[in-house]
Amino acid sequence: MLRQIPAGIWALGFVSLLMDISSEMIHSLLPVFMVTTLGASVFLVGLIEGAAEATAMIVKVFSGVLSDYWGKRKPLAVLGYGLGALSKPLFALASSAGLVLGARLLDRVGKGIRGAPRDALVADITPPELRGAAFGLRQSLDTIGAFLGPLLAMGLMLAWANDFRAVFWIACIPAFLCVALLIAGVHEPERQLGARRRNPLNRVNLARLSAPYWRVVGIGAVFTMARFSEAFLVLRAQQGGLALAWTPLVLIGMNLVYAACAYPFGKLADRVRHSTLLAWGLLLLIVADALLAWSNQAAWVWAGISFWGLHMAMTQGLLATMVADTAPTDLRGTAYGFFNLVSGLALLIASVLAGWLWDRFGASFTFVAGALISLAALALLLRRPATTPSVQG
Repeated sequence: MLRQIPAGIWALGFVSLLMDISSEMIHSLLPVFMVTTLGASVFLVGLIEGAAEATAMIVKVFSGVLSDYWGKRKPLAVLGYGLGALSKPLFALASSAGLVLGARLLDRVGKGIRGAPRDALVADITPPELRGAAFGLRQSLDTIGAFLGPLLAMGLMLAWANDFRAVFWIACIPAFLCVALLIAGVHEPERQLGARRRNPLNRVNLARLSAPYWRVVGIGAVFTMARFSEAFLVLRAQQGGLALAWTPLVLIGMNLVYAACAYPFGKLADRVRHSTLLAWGLLLLIVADALLAWSNQAAWVWAGISFWGLHMAMTQGLLATMVADTAPTDLRGTAYGFFNLVSGLALLIASVLAGWLWDRFGASFTFVAGALISLAALALLLRRPATTPSVQG
């Protein structure tokens, strides 16, 4: 099946891989950098992470709508990846939490601009019967970058005596390589010339976003509320005694599991009922939260991180596939935009709440709350099943 996947999907996957190497070199160290070097509180870390990710998802609405109206996806993807690359030097220059916030917001604006057009481009390039596998492959390559980045960060921290800023400067290199690959290696499908462009946000077009699509949006929001920022995984491991230079191991471990399983679960999504996979994904998240709440000792923390990665592999590509299956072809950008808007607001609430609970009641209570929200999400999912795949393989 890998040979059947279009070359453009492979190129987009390696674009994601390079940007994730850059981003995760920084993000795997950023929570600890903020707490130990800049003196920020965990609540402030949660607020910055939540605001940054929410910004990305809110911006996706407008970029998705624009890509549908304009009829072009690639230029917006190039702009988004370019802004992400330009944000990287700011982390190396940051001397306060305020500058970190500014860099994170610029980085996430870039992610927001590129996200919905890129996902719509994946759906445009790929035949429907291979869509789950294509999203799984892109997600898998993306996640390989997400564990290579922390691995490089860890090696450089050990070699350079915990010099955070030097690592942040090196992270700029793959970010700019990613933009060059996107420009040279991805070709957008030809569209019908002379077709009349309509505003995707007018009443008639919005009415074409069906009830099954809005159910997927609701499910995605509840999933996001149940899963806060991975920054809290890093802080939990450090709380258990993990040395500064070794903290990137947290995201390496999680993303190694994620990368190994994303493509197989993507193939599985083309053959089985979506609601079944989502339910299993929530059960995995509940197990992860329970293990992380139980103890900060290494064995429990690493088991929780592994189950967290399995949950991500099972659900993230699947939700993207479900949006593609339930949205009209000419409104895919808009559909991904609204999906990410609602998920972004949920992530902001979840991350701020997690940081507040951590500072007020402790780390264990934070993960207990995550498990309880996951249980509520599971009950909602089982009560109102999601869509089934449009193609059964």
